[in-house]
Amino acid sequence: MQLHSALVALGATVVAAVQPLEVKGRDFINPTTGNRFQIVGVAYQPGGSAGYDKEAGRDPLSDPDICMRDAALLQILGVNTIRVYNVNPDVNHDKCASIFNAAGMYMVLDVNSPLVGDSLTSWNPWESYYAAYLNRTFAVVEAFKDYPNTLAFFSGNEVLNNEDTGATVPPYMRAVTRDIKNYVKKHVKRPIPVGYSAADVRSILFDTYNYFQCSLDGDDGDMSMGDIFALNSYSWCGESSFEKAKYDQLVSGLKGATVPVFFSEYGCNTPSPRVFTEVGTIYSSKMSDVFSGGVVYEYTQEDNNYGLVDMKTDGSAKLRSDFVSLKNQYSKLDFAEIQGQKPATTSNGKPPACETKLITTKGFNSNFTLPVLPPGAQEIIDNGVKPTPKGKLVKITDWKVKYTVKNPDGSTITNLSVKPLADDDINSPGSNTDSGTDTSTAGTQTSDASTDGTKTDAPTPSDNAAAGSVAAVLPAAVLGAFAVLAAL
Repeated sequence: MQLHSALVALGATVVAAVQPLEVKGRDFINPTTGNRFQIVGVAYQPGGSAGYDKEAGRDPLSDPDICMRDAALLQILGVNTIRVYNVNPDVNHDKCASIFNAAGMYMVLDVNSPLVGDSLTSWNPWESYYAAYLNRTFAVVEAFKDYPNTLAFFSGNEVLNNEDTGATVPPYMRAVTRDIKNYVKKHVKRPIPVGYSAADVRSILFDTYNYFQCSLDGDDGDMSMGDIFALNSYSWCGESSFEKAKYDQLVSGLKGATVPVFFSEYGCNTPSPRVFTEVGTIYSSKMSDVFSGGVVYEYTQEDNNYGLVDMKTDGSAKLRSDFVSLKNQYSKLDFAEIQGQKPATTSNGKPPACETKLITTKGFNSNFTLPVLPPGAQEIIDNGVKPTPKGKLVKITDWKVKYTVKNPDGSTITNLSVKPLADDDINSPGSNTDSGTDTSTAGTQTSDASTDGTKTDAPTPSDNAAAGSVAAVLPAAVLGAFAVLAAL
């Protein structure tokens, strides 16, 4: 009876919000524990760009039954973050945000969409930088600012994707970051970070970082500086290595970062099925001093063959062998150790001043004079978006998944549900012990997908964002309780 009462009491408190994180120097920090946070993420855009339908009022976070299904599966992996590319600020996201919150998952959100006028374009960016566009980005901020698991906003995704775009885009992209940060400062109770998701085009990558992360006023209070910097990288393919995949170059080139750096996409799909051998390196001491983890591309299988899960229109799903491979790689990690690290005792200091000498690629823009706000934009920043989208956590009473989900071998996963976490508990692979998953041999299955699924396939991974645009785990206490029950 005493044990039963303890479980009941625990169940009453377990559905608690994840702790809003803070950025301190080059780390995400949990202000309660003081521990550094490493992103263990998956890109989440069911249906690809088609999963965002403004007219139908649909986006990846609009259907709570779908979110429940996917949060439960992502808990099996041990995920703590999802990246969502296209969201509709006019749609209510309370239930989905609450589900992912209880499941211990943060949300990194792109503020743009594939629709015309909803993104900064790579070509003639000055033509797409106007008040109505900025209003849309601010509306996304308003819609998600009050969820404690909103981790960050991306002001852009691969807008700079070659040397030509490096000539014209940087001032406008940095201006959009400035504008969103000014809106956050005026209308958001906590400093949610804003930054850029870069293409891993090595000829311009480090210039891109230097342009966005230097300080115009010589201080770290410059509102046009990115609070974070991320990159979409597919250089590690198959059984590669730190040096072969040129991860060593990334660490060397970004080691002076004064903000959190992480992979906003990774997971080369050649050969297929994938083996995800980069996971162990990303979370090792070789990279963890510079990188704060990463986001695997992507959750659902689309035409470009990067999916972990096959989805059907009736809501049912089937795990792919890639899901099992990723889980196996995550299972080799010590998640308690990874998420229990203290931040570096020494920081990298203040960002460098913006100077022409920071730019090394011929033709890359070295002019740090940013465009002024377009007409009408300052009024929106001052007075806020009207009408103002609102979001809040809501009570969820049923955590069971309503849809059929199958293992790669075709067997049905039974008792699939989200397991709400208590504050500051962490997800880890396979801890969703109530779910009847059997993936012991699934990873040996041969995929029927083509092996010609490289980053250059059409559509590419970041087609989930606007094209060329600014784009089940039990808490430790509960596991302990169930362990006692099992021993009785």
